[in-house]
Parts: sequence; structure tokens; C-alpha cells
Amino acid sequence: MKIEVFKTKEACGAAAADRGSDILKQAIRVNGRASFIVATGASQFDFIKALTKKEGIDWRLTTMYHLDEYIGMGADHPASFRRYLKERLVDVVHPGMVHLIKGEADDPDAECRRINHIISQDKIDVAFIGIGENGHLAFNDPPADFDTKVPYIIVELDDACRQQQFGEGWFASLEEVPKTAISMSIHQIMKSEAIICTVPDKRKARAVKQCFEGEISPLHPASILRKHSRAFVYLDDDAGSLLTSIGEKYP
Repeated sequence: MKIEVFKTKEACGAAAADRGSDILKQAIRVNGRASFIVATGASQFDFIKALTKKEGIDWRLTTMYHLDEYIGMGADHPASFRRYLKERLVDVVHPGMVHLIKGEADDPDAECRRINHIISQDKIDVAFIGIGENGHLAFNDPPADFDTKVPYIIVELDDACRQQQFGEGWFASLEEVPKTAISMSIHQIMKSEAIICTVPDKRKARAVKQCFEGEISPLHPASILRKHSRAFVYLDDDAGSLLTSIGEKYP
């Protein structure tokens, strides 16, 4: 794992997009196609905006996988991650294939089986992710399941996670935040050939400190990234403010 810290969140997102673009283009050159996972949330705004402006990516040759979605939520809801991705990425660059989680499916277990079958047939070239204020990856809140090999699982959202979603302005009240979701598992994320983790904002500083300088533990889910040889973490000054050992600052 490599950590880099940038002065601003915009510079952080731009640097992550540079590497992400290079990985996608290389996969297309070598394999004729590229598969990627993409996260949502306020922390990914600058990264996704920068990535969709990169030149030279033949998006028609890419396959996109959805990281997580609330159970019981339709795609038209303002907080839906499908709506987020459609507005900020899918309708902008038009990936050749898009696999989204149907949060409003009548049978969430069947929906997991459907998407599990699809992704199990593919190799993921790069996962574009962030981490939560509680250190979660996707919606794998602490203590996260590091062992399950199932690609997508049903999870319960803890109070800190739900508070973050409310605090970011996606819901009018904490009570409106769903308590369950379909999430990509830790194991499936870690199977990606490369991982780009973009983490701006002061509110993430404590989680960054715990995950990247504490012990590798399910209590700090993103700490598992330290076991991935091609995980690249991009922080802004605020997110990295509590770190005492930084890989590279202002490269």
C-alpha cells in the first residue's frame, strides 16, 4: 500500500484520477477491456469529476460494478447510489456495461445471488473506493467480515455510518437513513488487481489514523488495504492531519 497526501481535496481527487485513468487504459490495451468498481459519497465528488474528464479512455470497452446500495430504496431517491452514479458517471462517459444493485428488489437475497453470479465471472482491474468516518469499506461497518468469500452480502448499518449519511446531507433526518444495505464484501474488494482509495476531509482523519497506523483489524475495516500490494491511498492535508508516518507528502 502507498499513501500520498495532497494540499487540497481537488488535488487529491485529480491525482487519484490520473492513476485510475492509467490503469483503465493499460487494461484496455492489454486485454481489450477493463472492469472497475466505483464508490459513491461526498468524498468521491472530485475524483469522479476528474476521472470522467480524462482523455484517452475508451469507456465503451469498460464494465462498471456498483459497490453498495440501500435495501428498499428506488433508483429515483435523492440518496440512491444508483442515481448518484447515473448522474455523475454513467450518463457522462457511458461505460459499455453497467451492473447496478437493485436496492428495491422484493428479495434482497435473490438480488445478491444475481449480482454475485455476474461479478464472479469477471476479473476486476481496479476498485475506486473511499473509507467511512468509522473506517468502513463499502458498507462493511466494524467489526467487518474479513473472511466471507461471497462477493455481495446483506449488512446492517451501524449508528456511526447512518449518522455520516445524514451529516452529508443525503437525508432530511437520521430516522430516514435505511438500516440495511447490499454491500460488496471486503474479500471481493481485495480481489481487485489495483485499489485506488480517495479520502479527503478532516472528518475522516481519525479513521485514517486508526486504519493506516493502528493494527489491521475488523474493528478498522479499511486497515485491510495495507495487505494489498497495489493499493494506492490519496489523502488531502485534512484527512492526513493525524498521521505521523506519511509515505509521500505533496508529491
